[in-house]
Amino acid sequence: MISLILSLVVLLVGFVVYGKVIENIFGPDDRVTPAIAINDGVDCVPMKPWKAFLVQLLNIAGTGPIFGALMGACFGPIVFLWIVFGAVLGGAVHDYMSGMISSRHEGQSIAELSGIYLGSGAKWVMRVFSIVLLTLTGTVFVNSPAALIARLTPAFMNEKFWIVVILLYYILATLLPIDKVIGRLYPVFGVILIVMAVSVLGGIVIGGYTIPEITLQNLHPQGLPVWPYMFVTVACGAISGFHATQSPMIAKCITSEKQGRNIFYGAMIAESVIALIWASAGVAFYGATDALNNALSTLGQSGTVYEISRQMLGVIGGMLAVIGVVVCPITSGDTAFRSARLILAEITHLDQKKIANRLIITIPLLAVGAVLTQLDFNVLWRYFSWSNQTLAMITLWVATAYLVKKGKHPNGSMFTALPATFMTAVSVTYIMMAKEGFGLSAAIAYPTGLVAAVALFVVYFTLRRKWFAGQ
Repeated sequence: MISLILSLVVLLVGFVVYGKVIENIFGPDDRVTPAIAINDGVDCVPMKPWKAFLVQLLNIAGTGPIFGALMGACFGPIVFLWIVFGAVLGGAVHDYMSGMISSRHEGQSIAELSGIYLGSGAKWVMRVFSIVLLTLTGTVFVNSPAALIARLTPAFMNEKFWIVVILLYYILATLLPIDKVIGRLYPVFGVILIVMAVSVLGGIVIGGYTIPEITLQNLHPQGLPVWPYMFVTVACGAISGFHATQSPMIAKCITSEKQGRNIFYGAMIAESVIALIWASAGVAFYGATDALNNALSTLGQSGTVYEISRQMLGVIGGMLAVIGVVVCPITSGDTAFRSARLILAEITHLDQKKIANRLIITIPLLAVGAVLTQLDFNVLWRYFSWSNQTLAMITLWVATAYLVKKGKHPNGSMFTALPATFMTAVSVTYIMMAKEGFGLSAAIAYPTGLVAAVALFVVYFTLRRKWFAGQ
């Protein structure tokens, strides 16, 4: 239990102290935000800060900090370190920068921001990459809640039935103005999400479960190496490129730049708390990583969540926790497709004030998602995880380029360049080693990842020096 308490304390201190450092480096001011300057009644709509925080939290907190945390817990308590320090030093920085830079560019997507700061080639790579990731994300967040709801409903309401229901909801959430569905439902869902997390934490404490103390030992029963697998498996609870597609959506709704730290940095820290609770629940409930891994293999992610919730909290508490787990992915899946619509609108230049133009993009997009739901969930998750972390890497390099060119502090870009370098090593090493990648040995993958990371850092440092020399 001490390990969990210390981890929660570090997250809180990180938000208060390190979050303020990052805020000072960016330098929010009193300029007019897109919500006020544009206010199109569809996507750029003023939103109260507390509501913007809850929408941002629910956008980013899909099954990632739950399923990913449980799978990451198979490595042992070492996962706590990645969740905590990954979030404070990387994930929250990533979310804050992507949201705030977008706000200064009329709420443009991370793909368009890549074009501005890394060049037109990067823009097209990120356009394709973002749309693929968002479609995968939306699909993953259809399958997982559908499987869990099917366990709680009559037989005729099977997984396919709920997939159709969820996709129909996604059509509405993607088409309608952000304040009509998302802005009204998410505060309620936010309360459910918070109650769910508190309930599971209470179940751990009251049930007298033992949480192992933090150790650097790799306890994965299948022998998967911590580097780089753990850093890809636990994405949404530590750092996630998917968030860079969501932050611009809320950047269109904030009414002051000074709200950014609480909304963007704060939502990521809140999501990390959720990930910590579920990682703790996994190792505490099953007692050993091999038992947890076996449950994930035999019951699936949704079944494992259901078993933990039901056994820890009883029927009523278990139902409440499961509802929270269902809300998480659905409220990320709908905004994944919505973000994809916005990026496609940027490419096609279709005015999104007109519902006909929104339909032209939305219907084919959801149709592709419906087809992808027929694929194996585990395969989708592996590709989602890697593309997720690769997008995070690129986003951090975009933020680095922004800070070099626009930052008020000469050394401020180091706060994004270092996590960008780290994520470069993670992403390159993983795709070299993973079976869904090149399947190479660690002897080749490790140095390849290191060389790629060092090379990009050298390029950054050289260009940074030239930039400031020319000022």
